[in-house]
Amino acid sequence: MSNYNNDINRRQFIEAGLKTAGAAALLTVPSINSFAAPREYTVNDIIEIIYKEIPGAGFNRATVDTIKSGAGLAKVNGVVATMFPTIEVIRKTIAMNVNFIIAHGDTYYNYADDINWAGSSKVVRQKQQLLADNGITIWRFHDNWHDHRPDGILYGVLKKLDWLKYNKDAEKTFLIPPAPLKQIVDRLRTSLAIEHVRVIGDLSASCEKITLLPGAWAGQNQIKRIDTDAPDVLIVGELHEWETAEYIRDARLLGSKTSLVVLGHSVSEEPGMEYLVEWLQPKLEGLKVTHIASNNPFTWV
Repeated sequence: MSNYNNDINRRQFIEAGLKTAGAAALLTVPSINSFAAPREYTVNDIIEIIYKEIPGAGFNRATVDTIKSGAGLAKVNGVVATMFPTIEVIRKTIAMNVNFIIAHGDTYYNYADDINWAGSSKVVRQKQQLLADNGITIWRFHDNWHDHRPDGILYGVLKKLDWLKYNKDAEKTFLIPPAPLKQIVDRLRTSLAIEHVRVIGDLSASCEKITLLPGAWAGQNQIKRIDTDAPDVLIVGELHEWETAEYIRDARLLGSKTSLVVLGHSVSEEPGMEYLVEWLQPKLEGLKVTHIASNNPFTWV
């Protein structure tokens, strides 16, 4: 074969190789779509993402889990989870330049969040104006967070107390290694960062069977759990003093061994909203979820 033909064959081979290499290189170049901006979420998008994780949840369900201020179509630039959307929490949210609060408790001081419940309240109107002026949307996540399996609030409290090892399914009544009531009270105060708790019972009494009802379960429900479960100690968020407290006082005088520990409503459920951050953050790519504690409203003197 002539040198001329050899030169042509070499050129063809090199050109073919370059075309193949070029095509392969193009395949490794990210497409325009891969440089797309991070996903944007509306309030309704986030609620829908949450509802998909909870059997029976949905926008059409009768529940207190509704938007209390703002709009479902509002674009979200960050999320704050809290127990109660207090003025302090709202101001901290504004300072963070975040516009969406997920609250477990009510915004307007009554369970149904009826803005007229307290009449023409100046405080309610001022709170509404603060939210509106700063474009803050509040969505309440109460019923459905309790309906999550395990109960999101109870799970968060157990996790904070390091009691999940005794109660991995987050049941309301469970067993712990026997310990004096005083030791259990100290654990509650330290783990949940509560300055003071209220107690009815013998602090030296050994306790093993726990019924844990954070938040407000109403006296009738609390008393039923006492009669049904016969716990060594009932731990609650809050109570009506003329109901559960007086029932336990009389019951103990009649031979019952059940003690009572009252933590306070807000601080008893706050760990469940702290846990919500851990649960929700992986579901919201590119969007920051932060916990702000609403804390105990009382000062002990």
